[in-house]
Amino acid sequence: MKRQLYTSKRTAGLAGAVASFLLAWAVTAVAGNETGAEERFAAARDAFRAGERVRLAKLGESLRGSEFAGWVEHWQLRLRLEENTDEGVADFLERENGSYLAEKMRGEWLRWLGKRGDWPPFQQEYPRLVQPDQELACHALRGRLERQEDASALDEARPLWFTVIDLPESCLPLMQRLIADGRLDRDDIWARMRRLMEMKKPGAAQLVARHLPAREAPDARKLEAVIDNPARYLARLPGNFATSRPGRELALFAIARVARGDPAVVVSQWRAIEHRFDKAERAYVWGQIAWQAALNHLPEALEWYALAGGATLSEEQLAWQARAALRAQDWPRLAQAVADMPPRLAGQPEWVYWAGRALAAQGSPEEATRLFERISGQPNFYGNLADEELGRAIVVPPRASSPSAEELAAVRANPGLRRALAVLRTDLRIEGVREWVWNLRGMSDRQLLAAAELARGEGVWDRAINTADRTLVEHDYGLRYLAPFRDRVAAKAREVALDDGWVYGLMRQESRFVMDARSSVGAKGLMQLMPATARWVAQKIGLSNYHPSRVAEMDTNVTLGTHYLKMVLESLDNQPVLASAAYNAGPGRARKWRADRPLEGAIYAETIPFNETRDYVKKVMSNAVYYAMLFEDRPQSLKARLGIVRARGSGETDGTALP
Repeated sequence: MKRQLYTSKRTAGLAGAVASFLLAWAVTAVAGNETGAEERFAAARDAFRAGERVRLAKLGESLRGSEFAGWVEHWQLRLRLEENTDEGVADFLERENGSYLAEKMRGEWLRWLGKRGDWPPFQQEYPRLVQPDQELACHALRGRLERQEDASALDEARPLWFTVIDLPESCLPLMQRLIADGRLDRDDIWARMRRLMEMKKPGAAQLVARHLPAREAPDARKLEAVIDNPARYLARLPGNFATSRPGRELALFAIARVARGDPAVVVSQWRAIEHRFDKAERAYVWGQIAWQAALNHLPEALEWYALAGGATLSEEQLAWQARAALRAQDWPRLAQAVADMPPRLAGQPEWVYWAGRALAAQGSPEEATRLFERISGQPNFYGNLADEELGRAIVVPPRASSPSAEELAAVRANPGLRRALAVLRTDLRIEGVREWVWNLRGMSDRQLLAAAELARGEGVWDRAINTADRTLVEHDYGLRYLAPFRDRVAAKAREVALDDGWVYGLMRQESRFVMDARSSVGAKGLMQLMPATARWVAQKIGLSNYHPSRVAEMDTNVTLGTHYLKMVLESLDNQPVLASAAYNAGPGRARKWRADRPLEGAIYAETIPFNETRDYVKKVMSNAVYYAMLFEDRPQSLKARLGIVRARGSGETDGTALP
C-alpha cells in the first residue's frame, strides 16, 4: 500500500514536472512567436516603404491571424493605390468597419479619388469618414464645386485663405477660383502675404504674390532682398518707395522682419518713415513691433500696442498684449486686453484666471470670484490657482472603484485595443498611440478606467495615464499620476535632495515614462536627456562605466537627470519654476526671462516667450502638486510651490557652464 502510494506520488510528481515543463515551453514558444511576429511586422513595414509587393505579400502570409495582419493588408492596398487601382479597398473597409485602420484606409482612398477627380464615389464615401483633415475637406469642397457648381462651397472655402497658414495642394484650385471670381481681392492677397511673412514663411508669400496683377505685384528681386536681408533693404529704400502699394508693402515686410531681431532698434528707423504710410499701415507696423517687444519683455511694449489702435491683431498678438500688461502688473490694462480678445480666446483658463486677478486687484472681488468659479476644480495649472484664490485646498478627488472582472474582460476583448498594444510594442509607436486613442472614442468613465488598467498591466504607462486623464466624473488619480519605478526614482531624488513629487512631475511631462522615448532633437529616456548633456553630467559626477549607449537605461538616465536638475536648481536661486524652464529651454534662457523686479512664479510662467516651454512649466508644476498629494496623502499649495521669482541676478550662482 505504501509502495503504491509512493508510486502514485512519484507519478503525480513526474506528471506535474512534465506539465510545468510543457507550460514553460509553451510560454517561451508564444513569447518567441510574438517576438518573431514583431520582427516580421517591422520587415513588412520596410517592404511597404520600399514598394516591394512580393516581399510584403510573403510576410503578410506569415502574419496571417496575428494582430498585425490588418496592418499588412492596409499596406498592400496602399501600394495598389499607388499603382492606380483600388481593387480590394471596399472589401477591406467592410471587414474593418469602425476600426482605426478602416478610417486610415478610407482617408487614403478618398485622397486617391480626389486627386483623380472621381467625384461620385468620393461624395458617397466622404460622409463615412469620422475625422477628415484639411486636405480631404478641400477635396470635398472641390467635388461639390466641380460636380454641382455649388457656390456655397466657395463661401465655405474663403475663410481658409485667412486662417490656414499651410494650405494643402487640394485647396489651391479653390483659392484660384475665389481669386478669378473676385471673391478674394488685392487687399486679401496682401493680407495673406503679410500673415505668411509674420509666420516666417517667405517662400509661400512669394507664391501668393503671383496672384496679383502684373502691374501691382512686387518686384521679385526686391521681395527676395527683403527676405534675405531686411535691414539692408531698409537702409537702401529709394526716395519714391511709398508712391506704390508694392513699395510700401515691401517696406512693411522689412520693418516687421527686422523687429523680430531687435524691436527697440527698428523703432527709430520706423519713426523716420512712418509719415509715408496711411493710418491702417501705421497701425499694422506698430502691432508687429509691439508684439515682438512683448515677446522680448521690453517695457515699451504696452506703449507701442497703444499706437496700434485700430489694427486687426492676431490672437497671438492679443495674447501677448495681455502678457505685457501682466508682466508690468498693470491690472487695468490687463483687464482691457482680455476684454479685447475674441470670446474663444478670452474663455481659455489662463485668461479667465488673470481677468479675475485683474478685477480683484481693482476692487471687484465678487466679479473676480465669479470668474474663478468658472475654472475652479479643473485639474490643471489655472484650475489649481483658481481653487486657491477661492480659499479651497487642492485635493485629489475620491478614487473610483476598481474595474470589475467583467469590465476588464470587455476591454481585453476589444480588437482595436489589442492591436494597438501589439503595435505599441514595435517601433511603429506613433501609429499604436493613434489606434489606441481611436478606440477610446465614446467610452464611458468605467470603460476608460478599465482600459487604463489594461495599459498599466501591460506596462504601457503613457497610455494608462492618457486614458485615465479622460474621465469626467469617476476618477483614479493613481492611474492619472502613475509613479513607475517609485523606489528606485525616489532613492535617486533623495541622493541629491530633490522633491520626488517634482521629479515625477517633470518625468511625466518629459516622457510619460516611456523608457525608450526619443525626441525629434535626440533627447532620450525617462528624463529626456540630450547626449551632450548626459556626457557632461556623467563627467561632472564621475559616473563610472558611462557610455552613450546607456543614456536610455532607467538607472543611468534618472541618475544623470536628477543630478543635472539639481545643478540647474542650485544655479537658479533654488527656484523650481526657473529650474523647470531651464530644464526645457536651457539655463541661459531661464535667466534671461527674469524681470528687473520680483515676479510671482505664475506670472513668470505665463510670460515665457516659448509656447512649448510655457506649457511645459505649467504642466510640470501642476503635476508636482498631484504627485506630492499622492505621495504625502495631504493637500498641497501650487502657489507655495511657484513662490516668487526674484529679480534678475538675485540668488544666482555661476551656472554659465551648464549645458
